[in-house]
Amino acid sequence: MAAPSQEAPVLVAFTLDFETGGLKCQTSACTQIAIHATRLDTFEKIGSYVSYIAPYDRKEVAGATKKRKVLKSKFEAEDATPMDYEAKALEYSAITMDMLEQYGKPIEVVAREVIEFIMANTPKCPKNMKPFIIGQNIGFDEGFLCQMMEYAGLMPELKKLLRGHEDFYGNWHPLVLDTIILGQLALCHQPEVNSYKLEIMCEHLGVELDDAHDADADVSATTNVAAVLTQRMRSIGGEYTGDDLAVSKAEKSRKHFKI
Repeated sequence: MAAPSQEAPVLVAFTLDFETGGLKCQTSACTQIAIHATRLDTFEKIGSYVSYIAPYDRKEVAGATKKRKVLKSKFEAEDATPMDYEAKALEYSAITMDMLEQYGKPIEVVAREVIEFIMANTPKCPKNMKPFIIGQNIGFDEGFLCQMMEYAGLMPELKKLLRGHEDFYGNWHPLVLDTIILGQLALCHQPEVNSYKLEIMCEHLGVELDDAHDADADVSATTNVAAVLTQRMRSIGGEYTGDDLAVSKAEKSRKHFKI
């Protein structure tokens, strides 16, 4: 009697993008996060989460490298120092401090909601098939994701949900896939391609990008770039051997101010 067939586990990835108050995850604030859950067999979007993050102060993070204490306790009012919100960075993302005060949630709340979002959109699977993170220049966003989770004390929970590794100092990092590297592998043979910025790759790959530098729009475009490049990898002799992958149309997501 033949053994019953088992369905293959569904692989899921989470595309991530942060808007921030600067370039240093040690001192710059997270201002907006967008994260989409995507099935990797079809590239169908199965969920999304977007939030502004209310202004917050620096604080000491448990487990941070002892040689570099740059975060002070928010409970010491006289020493409270806001995280960096550089004017240039806010202008780049078209996010204002008023927007963060009005629409932002506390970073600890956002971190908990991100954990719940990942849990809700991860099917049962073996450890070696747990989700991973996709992003454009994802090393930047990974630093701010770790900042957020450390601030909220939720790094152990994140570690349970995603694939990752520990560095030399024992700090855990999620496994990430950078669409810049994918783009370089796919497009570096074309002499006219001399940059791998998101908007330029979208132009070369026929991917729509609205509201550039808005986290949610950037996540949609990044996922679509990964889908187009994946479809090319799944092609044999110039012909795709499976069903067409889902490429979602980017939606304008800025509801609180005029572009």
